Amino acid sequence: MQPSAPEPRTLLVVSGGRDAVPAITVARKMGLRVLVSDGSPEAPGMRVADAGLLASTHDADGTVEAARAYASRNRIDGVLSVGVHVPLTVAAVADALHLPGPSLAVAALTADRLALRARLADAGVPVPWCAEVPGADVLAGLVARSDRSLVVKPRESRGTRGVVRLLPGVDAGWAFETASAASVTGRVVVEEFIVGPQVAAEAVVCEGRPHVVGVADRTLEDGRVLAAFLVARGGECPSRLPAGTCRGVEAAVEEAVGALGLEAATVRADLVVGRDGPVVTELGIGLSGRFASTHEIPLATGVDLVGAAIRLALGETPADEALVPRWSQAVATRALFALPGAVLAVRGRAEAAAGDGIALLEVWARPGDRVGTSPVGAVVAVGETHEEAMLRADAAVARVRVLTQPAVAPPSLTVH
Repeated sequence: MQPSAPEPRTLLVVSGGRDAVPAITVARKMGLRVLVSDGSPEAPGMRVADAGLLASTHDADGTVEAARAYASRNRIDGVLSVGVHVPLTVAAVADALHLPGPSLAVAALTADRLALRARLADAGVPVPWCAEVPGADVLAGLVARSDRSLVVKPRESRGTRGVVRLLPGVDAGWAFETASAASVTGRVVVEEFIVGPQVAAEAVVCEGRPHVVGVADRTLEDGRVLAAFLVARGGECPSRLPAGTCRGVEAAVEEAVGALGLEAATVRADLVVGRDGPVVTELGIGLSGRFASTHEIPLATGVDLVGAAIRLALGETPADEALVPRWSQAVATRALFALPGAVLAVRGRAEAAAGDGIALLEVWARPGDRVGTSPVGAVVAVGETHEEAMLRADAAVARVRVLTQPAVAPPSLTVH
C-alpha cells in the first residue's frame, strides 16, 4: 500500500484585492493551498484561491474568529497580507493560531502614525515633526501660525487615503474632515511636509537583519485638481539618486527596523531626501501594493520578494543569497487616472498592453463605475534604460482613455 501524500501546507492571505492575485499564484506554484480572507465575496483573490473566509481585512477580531473556525477543521500554517496595511489583523491571527509573524505590540506601533514616529524619533531615526490635532479649529489655528509646509493624515492607516497637503487655498476644515473620515477612530495628525525627492524601499528582515532589496523613485501626481492630495503617479526602479544617497536611504531603513525590534518580516518604507538627508515618512509591515512587491522589485532586481515573504510567514528563513539582487533592469510604473465622475467607456487598453516592454497593464474601472481621485489602473514597463522604460510606460498611459461624465469638484479641491 502506497503511503498517502502529505497534506499540503495552507497559507492565509489577508486581502483578496487585485494586488494579491500574483502573490496567490506564487504561493500555489510553491505547492501551498491558499486561503483568502476578504470582506467581499467578489474580491479577485477569492476566485483564484483554494478557499475563502468572509471577513473585512480591517476587522482583526472578525478575521481571527473566521480563521479559528477554519483551523478547527483544516490546517493553517502561515499568514501574511498583500497590498493592504493591516498589521493588527495579521498579528492577531498569528497570535491566536500560534503562527510566525510580528508581535501584536510591533503591529500596533506600525498601525499608529503618531506612535510610530515617536518610537523612531526616540531611536534617532529622522522623521518629520508630527502632532495630533483634536479638531478642525485647532488645525486652522496651527496652519495660520506655522511657517512650515504641512500635511494632514489619518492617525491610523497608511498610504495616501485621506492624506491632504495644506497648500494655500485649501480649507483646513475640509482637510481635517477628509483625514478624519479615512481614520478608523476619527483621529487626525498633522506633520511637516518635507520637500525633496521621494523614494520607497522594500526590505526583508531575517533573524533581525534587514536586507534592503530595492529602492525606487516616486513621483506625486501634480494635476491641479489633485494637487492637495498626495497621490503617487508612478516611479522608477532602481532609484536614479546618487549611490551615496541610496546608501543613506538603506541605512535609515535599517535603523527603523532596529528601532522596532523586528525579527522576521517584509517591510516597505517611504522616505523623502530632505536638506539633511533621508527622512522616514511611512513604514509598514507586509507585502506592499500597486504591484511593487509582485512586479517592480522582481523585474528590477531578480529578487523573489513574494517568495521570501511566504517563507517567513511559514517560519522559514530565506537564504541570504536569495535576497541579493541578481541584475539591475530599468522598470517604470505609472498609475492611470480619470476625471472624477461616472465611467462611460474604456478605450485603447488592448493597444496599450501590446506595446514594447509592457510587463503589466490593468484597468479596473468599468463602465457604470463612479471614480474619484484614486487611480483607475496601473502600468509596469521595462527597458534597457530608465528613459526607455519611462517612455514605454508613458506611451501606454497615453493610449488608455477612461471616459467619464465628470463630477463637479468641490471648491475646496481647487488650488489657486
